[in-house]
Amino acid sequence: MSTLKEVAAACGVSPTTVSNIINGKSKASAETTRRVLEAVRVMDYHPNLMAKGLRTQRTNTIGIICEDINMFTTPAIIGSVMARLEKQGYRTILQNLRLYERWKDTWYDSDNALWSMLNPALQECRAANVDGIVYIAGHARQIHCIPADFDLPIVMTYAYATNDNIPSVVIDDEQGAYEVMCHLMENGHRRIAIITGREDNIHTKLRMRGIVRALYEYNCSFNPYLVTAGNWNREDAKYALEKLNIAENGVTAVFSMNDEMAAAAYDVIESSGLKVVDDISVTGFDDASIAQYFRPGLTTSRLPLEEIGEKAAELLCGILDDGAEQNNEVYSLPCTFIERHSVKNLNA
Repeated sequence: MSTLKEVAAACGVSPTTVSNIINGKSKASAETTRRVLEAVRVMDYHPNLMAKGLRTQRTNTIGIICEDINMFTTPAIIGSVMARLEKQGYRTILQNLRLYERWKDTWYDSDNALWSMLNPALQECRAANVDGIVYIAGHARQIHCIPADFDLPIVMTYAYATNDNIPSVVIDDEQGAYEVMCHLMENGHRRIAIITGREDNIHTKLRMRGIVRALYEYNCSFNPYLVTAGNWNREDAKYALEKLNIAENGVTAVFSMNDEMAAAAYDVIESSGLKVVDDISVTGFDDASIAQYFRPGLTTSRLPLEEIGEKAAELLCGILDDGAEQNNEVYSLPCTFIERHSVKNLNA
């Protein structure tokens, strides 16, 4: 017996389209409808009746659990989740765990600390009879704390669930960093300082993978002496760059793994009596709200936050409304390269 996803792949359409055709709700063409129904028959597909059974006592309410609403990535994801769910006829309730407000960054490696706040939130969602949950993490990592036998469908965003039945929607860090690094290389930069986030962070590792891939493709060797950890904040990044002494060692560009650390690069360059762009180019990552106010404007990579929320809501609605299968597939959504004025063309 085939799955909904296999039928969709065979027909070259989305699982949602297959589900809508089966349930008589599709606006697909007559040819697409015929092709899908024939595939359903030939491939012996049968809807997931267990998932459909979730409809019997529905409240049309979805729980949103976020690790901290003050994280700059979280509001946009929440907003797009809510907008998509409202279109589908769902109401939402929000649980804010306030993990960063409570413990700053000291809880990162403590499943016990996370569970102490997550368990009450899960129980409150269950008590409110929500139909499903969207979980919004504050930073990318593997999350182990959701019980394997939890009886509500959950979709993870901005992190990776280890459960077999929880899909994850994340950003494509590697490709985003690759595109920014390629932009620097295309403009003739070869001696590039790199400010990373925390060294043990998934964002850092994936973005570094994209950077190294770009260097390899441009036949440029990786120089570990030009890599320094800024730990995602302006103060640490400024100290690290001053120690690296970018003003005197021939660096022509600084790749910062977030926009806040890019601000530190601006600080260090200007305090050294040099000018951003004229003397040293700078790129960021995230396209946080401050990026457009840099002078010169910061070239960076925009995170697909609204798209993450939209996709998470779509997946949850697919499970609840269409009987889509629950799995642990990871959906990596692309960042958008934003070119402003912080990179000089050395080839000119």
